[in-house]
Amino acid sequence: MSEKLPKAASRILEEGERVLFTVRKKISLEKPKWLLITDRRIIYLDEKVLGRYEVKAIPYQKLEEVKVELGVVSSEFLIKGEENIRLKLGWMNKEQARETINAIKDALNAIAIEPVTIEVKKGLTHETWTLKKPKELVSRVVPAGTTVQHQPAVEKKEDPLEKLKKLKELYDMGVISQEEYEEKRKKLLDQI
Repeated sequence: MSEKLPKAASRILEEGERVLFTVRKKISLEKPKWLLITDRRIIYLDEKVLGRYEVKAIPYQKLEEVKVELGVVSSEFLIKGEENIRLKLGWMNKEQARETINAIKDALNAIAIEPVTIEVKKGLTHETWTLKKPKELVSRVVPAGTTVQHQPAVEKKEDPLEKLKKLKELYDMGVISQEEYEEKRKKLLDQI
């Protein structure tokens, strides 16, 4: 992250939330538009004059899919979340779009047991990248009365022993079945 954050960011970031990656775009005479990738969510910040701003934020738990169409001149980003949350950005250049989707992938991989799925389709004049969140984050339901403590995401990949520990905690809480636990445990043991 190389750019200085906008003033409004201090008002919208939660305590302890870390910004991992930023994209800033100034379109004509308007104030800049920002996309902030944090350790907890994706934030779109549209600055306005006189200190006003608009914010759309999608927590990773509610993220379903990120899709980017990379064209010759520009790209179009579509971020889909639960509850019909849609965020469409058409102002990134090709390199910014690639860096952004990789930053989102890394942020999701930092909090997921299984890696995210990424599909790339390359055509003559454009390419499409689609990132889908692992099912474990989409479909898990925590039994009523259970308290789940979320650890802050880290930028580096966790070692398989830490992932095993998290997996065991999910199994003990009843969030995953014994079959899912055994399947994922075997995969992680193979990485050691």
